[in-house]
Amino acid sequence: MSSESKLYFDIREDQWPLVYDDNYNVSFLGLERFHVFDAKKWRNIIQYLKEAELITDEHLVRPLEAQKSDLQIVHTRKYLKSLKWSPKVAVIAEVPVIALVPNILVQYAYLKPMRLQTGGSVLAGKLALERGWAINVGGGFHHCSGDRGGGFCPYADITLLIQFLVLHDLIQNAMIVDLDAHQGNGYERDFLGVPEVYIMDMYNKHIYPNDKEAKRAIRRKVELGNKVEDMEYMLKLRQNLKQALKEFKPDILIYNAGTDILDSDPLGHMRISEFGIVKRDEFVFEMCKARSIPIVMLTSGGYLRKTAKIIADSIMNLHRKGLIQG
Repeated sequence: MSSESKLYFDIREDQWPLVYDDNYNVSFLGLERFHVFDAKKWRNIIQYLKEAELITDEHLVRPLEAQKSDLQIVHTRKYLKSLKWSPKVAVIAEVPVIALVPNILVQYAYLKPMRLQTGGSVLAGKLALERGWAINVGGGFHHCSGDRGGGFCPYADITLLIQFLVLHDLIQNAMIVDLDAHQGNGYERDFLGVPEVYIMDMYNKHIYPNDKEAKRAIRRKVELGNKVEDMEYMLKLRQNLKQALKEFKPDILIYNAGTDILDSDPLGHMRISEFGIVKRDEFVFEMCKARSIPIVMLTSGGYLRKTAKIIADSIMNLHRKGLIQG
């Protein structure tokens, strides 16, 4: 069980709770070019942070890959077994051509990086409790639940992050604030009827997945329309997050910080500016800092080439504002 897991380990004083490994990046014989997703997004974020001289490799924490025994804390055996079938993975990754690729290659080129990012999310939970904050430069697979994947999400890293903390007696409750453009139906299905997990989900109601069953788990549901702009977005975020934190005092806040709310993102259909995203992240971190709530940020969705730079800009802004420190 989790006590045998190697996903939790201690980091050096001089390291930041900034979790990343170069093997997060998906490289699939060039097949990744057929996908809207920037498969090198995570590497590009780190590259920008290094170019800005905010960090060096020494600052980064490299996680370990989630093993089968870790994944089984949340996932059914049947689901994990199904990932050994390439057509199944092709549906989850939404790259039909993967169905034709031998599974050993699918495991190595796609699922292994995703398991590593999942290990990163789990570790970030522990580090946030120790340092007050942590960022996994990856993860946020919010469409995956214990028995099904979808929407590019093969593993339920958000559910795992919380379950690990609970199993290690580190927390009693948690809040998920999901600001990706899409409804986070995966962990919502996992936490249906679990009062210790408070879910606030703010998403475009007109797009995937529109999972009515999963919506029952949302305690604070903020449904937005297409083409929503900065002002309306920030107003609704401010009102609702303040209310959520009045209603519930979490031991940790998991912030799913998808950048697919960006104007012109092909899947989000919203119109938030680059500046709006930076301000959004700043507000969530400010609310946590003011209340001494540890925060874990996951990068989640965001499908344009330019999103890596926006995420890097946001992390630099958080540092400038004193909301994250090394």
